[in-house]
Amino acid sequence: MSDILIILAEGFEEAEAVITIDVLRRLEFDVCLASLSDNREVVSSHNIKFIADETLNDCKDRDYRAIVLPGGMPGSANLRDNRTVIDTVKKANANGALVCAICAAPIVLSHAGILDNSKFTAYPGFEKYFNTPPLKDMVVQDGNIITGKGPGAAFEFAMKIAQALGKDPSAVAKGMLVC
Repeated sequence: MSDILIILAEGFEEAEAVITIDVLRRLEFDVCLASLSDNREVVSSHNIKFIADETLNDCKDRDYRAIVLPGGMPGSANLRDNRTVIDTVKKANANGALVCAICAAPIVLSHAGILDNSKFTAYPGFEKYFNTPPLKDMVVQDGNIITGKGPGAAFEFAMKIAQALGKDPSAVAKGMLVC
């Protein structure tokens, strides 16, 4: 079983995905990349082609320690509008797994109803999608929910996920010149 599921939808923000994947794999987490489409190829918001490990339909019924949703548009809207993603996020949240979203992707968590009464952050300009305003912090953790503000927060976002899963990311951060 993979520790972490990262769901890639057409139009995702590649910096948020790749930095998070890279940091978590350097820390030796088993990370599964799942394509939202029926094939493993996913095109990012800046037209870079990625090959996921499998499709979400192939791995949606597994349990993970964390679910991660990269932002970007239209990737975040594609995630938000997909019933399987919403069900996967709700199941993870109900099971106490980490539910993590960065940039515009917190709109998925809002749509799933799991941001109510939670502190979170999101990319500026997406306030209309939330019942309460996002905080201005770069990364916010509230219980099992971790959110990041945008591409510039990707390293901090990934480090926060690692810490929440019990690993000290300081050696990786130092080696990557993040701190």
